[in-house]
Amino acid sequence: MPQGRDIFGRLTVEENLLVGAASRKSPSKVPDRIYELFPVLKEMKSRRGGDLSGGQQQQLAIGRALMSEPQLLILDEPTEGIQPSIIQDIGRTLRQLVDEMGMTVLLEEQYYDFARELADRYWVMSRGEIVAGGAGADMEAEGVRELIAV
Repeated sequence: MPQGRDIFGRLTVEENLLVGAASRKSPSKVPDRIYELFPVLKEMKSRRGGDLSGGQQQQLAIGRALMSEPQLLILDEPTEGIQPSIIQDIGRTLRQLVDEMGMTVLLEEQYYDFARELADRYWVMSRGEIVAGGAGADMEAEGVRELIAV
């Protein structure tokens, strides 16, 4: 999922989600699982995507990506411009995808605390080169916060 959400502002939430299922055969309905992961989307399924808040748009973008039933979900800075309570919701949902559904999530993120909470493994890149890496549980001890300070 690219940075910046890129939802279709004139389409409804439901239509945006169905676009994500275009590669599947007969995508006629949004699976209940998507609405279970993001209850706000069910409440707003008839609302236009462009009328949602930034956090709701981010949840919609992730939900749309999940509609293709990926084994690997790649996210580019999903916390950018999102209020803290929604960041926590997104973090819980991503952890649920990994723990309960066995999905692999590749996260590119500058918000250290969010990344630390989710990381099983981490890599830090600087100028196109990997400068550090290891187990997510070791991030604090290995000084990763200082490596990614902007």
